[in-house]
Amino acid sequence: MQNSIIHIHHYSSPVGELILGDYNNQLCLCDWQYRKMRKEVDKRLLNGLQATFETQLTPLLQETVLQLGAYFDHKLKHFDLPLLLVGTDFQQSVWKALQQIEYGKTQTYLGLAKQLNNPKAIRAVASANGANAISIIIPCHRIVGSNQELVGYAGGLSAKRKLLALEQGSQLTLF
Repeated sequence: MQNSIIHIHHYSSPVGELILGDYNNQLCLCDWQYRKMRKEVDKRLLNGLQATFETQLTPLLQETVLQLGAYFDHKLKHFDLPLLLVGTDFQQSVWKALQQIEYGKTQTYLGLAKQLNNPKAIRAVASANGANAISIIIPCHRIVGSNQELVGYAGGLSAKRKLLALEQGSQLTLF
């Protein structure tokens, strides 16, 4: 591969610390600094791209910070960034399906599995959702349990609650 560096930048969002990653001008990482699967996600990216991390703020990472800022300021509902999904074909299909969930809406694991024409794959869908390395932009926070309850989230349930409140127009304070 031509460029074997993932340029990373740390971003303090209103709901938690994020790590952003740019590989060949494609966003491959927008993930929670303190998530439980931090090492596993990083290893998947580094091995899958045959790359190393290097701290450097690139034009793409600057644009990502601007778009995230606009999102948190209620000025952006759809991100326009080049994405690089690093995972299995099944994981990538789940992540693409997540991108179809509209701003302000939620979906269940079962609903997402049905959308993928595989209603028995609920656990696999949940696992792929949890392995998402591009949080917020690929909106895994929009997945809820079958009774609409908040369930696991890499950024923590508090961050998930705040992201959903932001999108649903709640007056919940983010800061």
